[in-house]
Amino acid sequence: VLDRYLAAVQRVVDRHDILRTSFVWEGLSRAAQVVWRNAPLNVTEVELDGSGGPGHAQLRLRFDPRQHRIDLGRAPLLRFVIAREPGSARWLLLQLQHHLIGDHTTLEVMHAEVKAVLGGRDHELAAPQPFRNLVAQARLGVGTKAHEEFFRGLLGDIDAPTTPFGLSEVHGDGCGVHEAHRRLPQALNARLRSQARRLGVSLASLCHLAWGQVVARSSGREQVVFGTVLFGRMHGGAGADRTMGLFINTLPLRLDLDGTGVEASVRTTHARLAELLAHEHASLALAQRCSGVAAPAPLFSALLNYRHTAPALACGPDAGLGGVEWLGGEERTNYPLTLSVDDFGEALGLTAQVAEPVSADRVCGYMQRALEQLADALEQAPNTPVRELDILPSAERAYLLEELNRTAAP
Repeated sequence: VLDRYLAAVQRVVDRHDILRTSFVWEGLSRAAQVVWRNAPLNVTEVELDGSGGPGHAQLRLRFDPRQHRIDLGRAPLLRFVIAREPGSARWLLLQLQHHLIGDHTTLEVMHAEVKAVLGGRDHELAAPQPFRNLVAQARLGVGTKAHEEFFRGLLGDIDAPTTPFGLSEVHGDGCGVHEAHRRLPQALNARLRSQARRLGVSLASLCHLAWGQVVARSSGREQVVFGTVLFGRMHGGAGADRTMGLFINTLPLRLDLDGTGVEASVRTTHARLAELLAHEHASLALAQRCSGVAAPAPLFSALLNYRHTAPALACGPDAGLGGVEWLGGEERTNYPLTLSVDDFGEALGLTAQVAEPVSADRVCGYMQRALEQLADALEQAPNTPVRELDILPSAERAYLLEELNRTAAP
């Protein structure tokens, strides 16, 4: 099974130019992407310690991306480590993929193609779309001047960083980051989708406004900026949904969590996101320079990643492959606070990645509470000032006001 799986991955690498891409910059005026005609997989076999604990944990520790680097000058930027599990006939496989050649959608497309090859259906796969189409679109699309004009209008009066919980280190390597997952109640999911349909806005707009209130309350600011991860494929042309490569881009979103009514704030958020889409391939560095926050201070330290996720991917990218068991995976950014909203079509899930000492599960709780408050307001009192949306779950409010406040004084 292992040999067949690796052969299937090699077949997919052979099909897609971005998977055969390396990056060079030494002696050049600007960095360049180089596509190799042939890029054989790099597979390393190691021997595990029989007394060193679970085999997969040993592999993750030994090849931790915080310590183990991928050479950007050699394609593919995809590495495999294999080992026989101590005391077992089972083989373990660790896949390391650099973010430069792929995003969440890339993993989904790769999974589907590997599955097709293993099932003998590779002749049914559509012709691969070259990544250079995106490169051309990004370079020949909206110009720098238009990007600067837009971001100056959005961010010019923002003169202080937005750092929720005081988390300001945006050059980290993911160390000390903890992760929590939560599936939102189905009733809340249905209420949010109903309100989005009623207002003619995206569900993503409701989630961005709720996250904005979490950021506002945890940073002590009403004018907040946080990074939003853009899909990058909305204007990618035919076949963009099947093209592998790094399409996503992170750009700043500015929201004002003030006395404006909730419904009006939802519409404003939706409009801001629509405007941002026209600049989805702008440089984040350019956008940050257009604010009133002077470098090296960060403009923001929190991200929201709203992503549409195939239900099969919730079980791991290799769900449904015979003889393959998914043991786990890890995605990290350099930001200290990231919330991913997974839209499964008929359900919503939250994943928080938060640097110590803030609890990732508490952050999920704040977001769920903000969404509940948003749904309540839209249903019953749409003119409620958006700043009044509460983010404290009832259990935490009781803890703060009653448990910690058990004093003799009235």
